[in-house]
Amino acid sequence: MLGLRIRKNVKKFCFSNEEKRVIIEDFLHNKETKQAIWEKYGGTGAERGRIVRWMRQTGYLPDPLKKDATFVFKKDPMNHLKKAKETYSYNEYNKLQKRIEELEGQLLESELQVIAFRTMVEIAEREMEISIKKKFNTKPLKK
Repeated sequence: MLGLRIRKNVKKFCFSNEEKRVIIEDFLHNKETKQAIWEKYGGTGAERGRIVRWMRQTGYLPDPLKKDATFVFKKDPMNHLKKAKETYSYNEYNKLQKRIEELEGQLLESELQVIAFRTMVEIAEREMEISIKKKFNTKPLKK
């Protein structure tokens, strides 16, 4: 068997996707090096770029080999906040944050209105025994 090398005493680490995410989050939120994080979770041995590879696989970093422009914005909320703070002044950023809070309040209010409307329709149908909801797969009336 020419050219075939057999590795002995090599530990192969198999982490689940959830474990990879925990390791990545620990790396992003702590000021430790990748090697220190690897030794914390993986034990001994060199990190060999695994954390960065996992970050690309899970969407925390853009993959330089892919040419999908929207890929950058999928998973990196911290990068998005940094760019927003750099792009807007302090006052503009605060105004945008307030506007977001207002819109979230309006969304909550409209969701509550929908729930109230559905409840009223259900009560009216039950008590008055009339059909209010649109029935699907029915033919329109011909005049």
